[in-house]
Amino acid sequence: MGLPSRRKRATPMSQWDAPARLSYWAFHADRRPAYMRFAYLQLGSDADAEDAVDATFDAIMNEWLRMLHMDRLEAYAWTVLKHRIVDQQRKRNRRPEPMDISAFEAALKDAAVDPYDVLTDTIQFYSAVSRLAERQRDAVLLRYGLQCTTGEAAAVMGVEEATVRSHISQALRRLARLLAAPRDGKPGS
Repeated sequence: MGLPSRRKRATPMSQWDAPARLSYWAFHADRRPAYMRFAYLQLGSDADAEDAVDATFDAIMNEWLRMLHMDRLEAYAWTVLKHRIVDQQRKRNRRPEPMDISAFEAALKDAAVDPYDVLTDTIQFYSAVSRLAERQRDAVLLRYGLQCTTGEAAAVMGVEEATVRSHISQALRRLARLLAAPRDGKPGS
């Protein structure tokens, strides 16, 4: 599943038939909110997320007529989004890490909990999440970071719901191992 070819000129939307235009705009309306939230988690900035998602939908629009004949259109679109996020990270010279700060804000609001312990645990958790395989990380961020159901995550990623459940199960086992390891990385510390 490659990315759009830059050799061939795209057919302008004004030359598409009505069903193709309607299907594109329906896909855009359905996916844009989830794509924006996911891009924000990866980029940490509304402006960067919007740039990445706009570039994603520009690329999808250029390939839409060809994509309509794909078996896994949603998976292809997800791949385009992931590449545009990486492009945006490179453009802004940032490391590709999740940047959601809601956990930090929630920790500071709870007076009964030491915010520094929560902050340390949250940093350790995000570090562990960044060490997951890409598809596992995507599934975890969609399911727990964005509060998507497994069905919603599957639709966004363009895979079966069982695949998302499998990715999450594998990710949770790996996270349990990573988070149980001593912080200095030496066994038995």
